[in-house]
Amino acid sequence: MKALMTLFLGGLMLAGGTAVPVQAGDPEAGRKIANMCRTCHGIDGYATIPIAPHIGGEPVEYLESQLMAFKTGQRQHEMMSVVTAGLTAQQISDVAAWYAAHEARATLPEGILAANAPQACVSCHGADGISQLLDAPNLAGETNIYIDTQLKAFKRGKRQHDIMSDVAAGLSDAEIREIADWYAAVGLEILPPPE
Repeated sequence: MKALMTLFLGGLMLAGGTAVPVQAGDPEAGRKIANMCRTCHGIDGYATIPIAPHIGGEPVEYLESQLMAFKTGQRQHEMMSVVTAGLTAQQISDVAAWYAAHEARATLPEGILAANAPQACVSCHGADGISQLLDAPNLAGETNIYIDTQLKAFKRGKRQHDIMSDVAAGLSDAEIREIADWYAAVGLEILPPPE
């Protein structure tokens, strides 16, 4: 039965589906794969360039789904599409497990109240930018350029998502910038996986 399921899921992958990989990810194997990610995202998931997101401490479900979307072409990016094309479903699970094993901690700037957080965002991304859902990314400490770019991509239809496309469509460019500035001001610390 397991061999049949593996064959079925493998066929879905080749057909461009986004089936969940067969085996749970191995963080230690994922650490080795993360060496190819470190230039942009850092080995711990703290991005080293402003146009790349911090991915340490993201929910494993979110990381896997985004990596599979790049691999299958559902999501396009000049670098990520190339990188993921060379990864197996198991390697994607492993690298997602590595980054998800980290802990992301957020701190609002002194004197800033969570009650003033962007109301369109808090139910999924939290007032401090730490995801409230398994399939939503953390926004804490992302550069305002990155957040602004992604929200405008949803608003203009360059990225599609059941929730984000509608949310972004209702935002003005000034509101997008306010959201981006809010989450960029949040302090982010990414802690290593427990030993």
